[in-house]
Amino acid sequence: MKIQAFRALRPAPSKVNEVASVPYDTINTDEARELADGKPWSFLHVIRPEIDLAPDCDVHDASVYAKAAESFQRFQDEGVLLREESPTLYLYRQQMGEHIQRGIVACCHVEAYDQNQILKHEKTRQDKEDDRTLHVKALRANAGPIFLTYRDSDVIDAIVADVESQEPLYHITSPDGVIHTVWTVADGAGLQKAFESIPCVYIADGHHRSAAAARTARELAAANSNHTGTEEYNWFLSVLFPSTQLQILPYNRCVHDLNGLTEAAFLVELRRQFRVLDSATSSPAGACHVSMYMGGRWYGLSWDAPEGGDPVAALDVSYLQDKLLSPVLGIEDPRTSERISFVGGIRGTDELEQIVDSGRAAVAFAMHPVSVDQMMDIADADRIMPPKSTWFEPKLRSGLLVHTLD
Repeated sequence: MKIQAFRALRPAPSKVNEVASVPYDTINTDEARELADGKPWSFLHVIRPEIDLAPDCDVHDASVYAKAAESFQRFQDEGVLLREESPTLYLYRQQMGEHIQRGIVACCHVEAYDQNQILKHEKTRQDKEDDRTLHVKALRANAGPIFLTYRDSDVIDAIVADVESQEPLYHITSPDGVIHTVWTVADGAGLQKAFESIPCVYIADGHHRSAAAARTARELAAANSNHTGTEEYNWFLSVLFPSTQLQILPYNRCVHDLNGLTEAAFLVELRRQFRVLDSATSSPAGACHVSMYMGGRWYGLSWDAPEGGDPVAALDVSYLQDKLLSPVLGIEDPRTSERISFVGGIRGTDELEQIVDSGRAAVAFAMHPVSVDQMMDIADADRIMPPKSTWFEPKLRSGLLVHTLD
């Protein structure tokens, strides 16, 4: 893998707490507007620019991307975002309770993405890819990093340990209690050399952002008669974490109706495919187990692990989709169906109960989380995971480090 240092735009130390925000895709417009209320330097003004426009504004209107560029420029003009003096690599550590993960903030080349040295496990949606591409081109910057992972390296770990012993650049605690610490890396050349021994990396989170970065690079290259491949637009912002440090939470499912079945008839169909406990806890015991909430009660569903060695078929989300959601509940394509919604595990199973008890869904399924190894095995096999299979925590804060294309 080739990684490159970059001259980041980053918050003035006195402003970092005000600037750092949640990622754009973890909240909706109303939530973003509430979080940014009274906070003129929240990076949400850049990554969720519709919050500064009329409430009925189409979030894909050209005015939204223009507003993002305007706010981004304002942050620079007012000295809230400062330009790093020289190309730099960074260490970004996150602590969520007892869990700690350490990533290298760097730029990766779009050639690695196009040549599948950066491996994917999800399909992208055209509308979301279009949105991120327009956002990158409006800002001429990567406002949010792609979350990448690699198989652990003792050499990289040793460099990280040395950096971690130094005085940090930033040390903040976000409102959710996660501690975010950033260091500059003095031995950037040593890290770059160490990553040359990493054969490939995996997208953990950010398939649409990475696709948009590659697409933007192709479009800018086509418009540049003197394109060489070394231009800054060929590189995109990433944070690279060792795989053993990552934490995946479950990605739960809520189905809005029972596809015309009564609860009793639905349970009959359920028992044809699963072993069913009529009283269970809200958290599944392990793989090949799902906890289901319906009618004010938690049920336990279990099955034998599928044979054959197919890494996708082995996923609990695949079994649930193939044996229940599609044939019984009529959710043929969870990517496009409006009858299913997904709830990140960080919200807890109480959220599932509230959704069903309020009538917004008829049934909810609490999943056991996918493992990082499962994700990498599927990517290695050039296969695709079902939608909404992984929920990584903690999330990267946006606005701490920004890569510009010029």
